[in-house]
Amino acid sequence: MLKVAIVGTGNIAPQHVIGLLEFPERCEIVALCDIYPEKAEAMKQKYGLQSQIFDDHEKMLAAIPDLDVVHVCTPPYVHAEIAINAMNVGMNVLVEKPMATCLAECDAMIEAEARNQVTMGIVAQNRFRDSIYRLKEVADSGLAGKVVCAHVNSLWWRGHSYYDLWWRGLWEKEGGGPTLNHAVHHIDMINWIMGELPTEVMAMLTNVMHDNSEVEDLSLAMLRYPNNSIAEVTSSVVHHGEEQGIVLQCADAKIAAPWDIKAELTRPNGFPIDEHNQELIAKITAFKDDLEDLKYEGHTGEIDDYMTALENGTRPLITGADGRKTVELITAIYKAGCLKQLVTLPLSQDDEFYTFDGLLKNAVRFYKKGEAVENFAAEEITVGTYK
Repeated sequence: MLKVAIVGTGNIAPQHVIGLLEFPERCEIVALCDIYPEKAEAMKQKYGLQSQIFDDHEKMLAAIPDLDVVHVCTPPYVHAEIAINAMNVGMNVLVEKPMATCLAECDAMIEAEARNQVTMGIVAQNRFRDSIYRLKEVADSGLAGKVVCAHVNSLWWRGHSYYDLWWRGLWEKEGGGPTLNHAVHHIDMINWIMGELPTEVMAMLTNVMHDNSEVEDLSLAMLRYPNNSIAEVTSSVVHHGEEQGIVLQCADAKIAAPWDIKAELTRPNGFPIDEHNQELIAKITAFKDDLEDLKYEGHTGEIDDYMTALENGTRPLITGADGRKTVELITAIYKAGCLKQLVTLPLSQDDEFYTFDGLLKNAVRFYKKGEAVENFAAEEITVGTYK
């Protein structure tokens, strides 16, 4: 039975609680920690937990030295500190997205994991969505041919009041806008599907709807891969409808999540025939439909995978190395957008953007954040459209 603590009881923490409660024979939530302990207490009452409540993670680590796992669900700027402190006393950690605010923090976390011989997982729960898993499997099958162009649409909508919360919209607290905090999901997906980072990145950042935020609310990035395939990534909190997805234009067919497929055959003059390539469409569709459904989806699926790794002494699907790759690509997008230049990957430790201080020094501040609220009332949040 794994003894689990959750640090940070805000918007995403309920997904962790729900996932953990799916496995009562494998784990127990023994502690909740939040700088606002009343929020932790409200969560305890809502889910009928028997957890101890703490207002400081270091107090919690000292009070319960036999914790097995710490789930880090705080704002990004303290992910590294909390995770490293937990690992330094021998505890495993599952860290919410984004892994950290910069590559230096990612590397410090990876070093702490290795030094303390513990297991760190990074949350990228949408790999555990049937639609994304099936897209990955179809792409890997080679039936559609190599990916030549990808369209990554991380399209969300957040009202002006979203950035009224005291820590949101500040580079030093949130680490960025939707490129880091929303598109992290889709950037992880494209890294997973492509199997490698791009070699070149160009980007534009802007803030068009949230004058209570320093950070961007919209960015467009172009990526070039070693084989000359390209991808575009749109990261937004200004898109009505929140129509997220990934489209892969491959050599022989288009495949996409939410699921869509198209395939063409050529006329002698190079134009497509009206009937399309129905044989290939049927073959790819049958392959996709024959795949087994995932037993658990979303956070529950990732929590199951992570606990299985702890129980069996194996590695989770999403490791610190995976989390770092996502942060590296996001950092490259910010560097390209802030400096208005073409950025090449990988980024070295000598790069100014390797550290959070370097990002803060170069970040474009679109507006000055004014008055803020300490907390919002507990309400539902949207977590993506995956079908």
